[in-house]
Amino acid sequence: MKTKTFLLGAAVGLVSGAVVALTAAPQSGAQLRQNLARNTNGAKSELFAVKSEADQVRHAISALTNEAKNNIPQIINELKESFTHFKQDIEPNAAHLKQEIENLQKSIEEIEKNIPKSEKTAD
Repeated sequence: MKTKTFLLGAAVGLVSGAVVALTAAPQSGAQLRQNLARNTNGAKSELFAVKSEADQVRHAISALTNEAKNNIPQIINELKESFTHFKQDIEPNAAHLKQEIENLQKSIEEIEKNIPKSEKTAD
């Protein structure tokens, strides 16, 4: 809707500017008619070009929107699958690391228990 308003405003401004320029310049009636005809044709071709470009932009936006609607769910599903596979891949390692951490904690506890004994024997 905003594009239509802009194009309409641009067309009105172009036409009114051409009319003011032609009528303000000192020239004969025949020259004025020729200039009006030439400028009208030029304005029509410019307006057609702007309309054509606006249609191309509208089609491009529509295609992009449709592509996004079709591809985003697929990308989300692929990401979910990748995350699931990653989680499955690291699960055995996570269990192994958890066991290693528990073993290290037990070792630290044993060392902490033995430290006071070794300090007493050193005295």
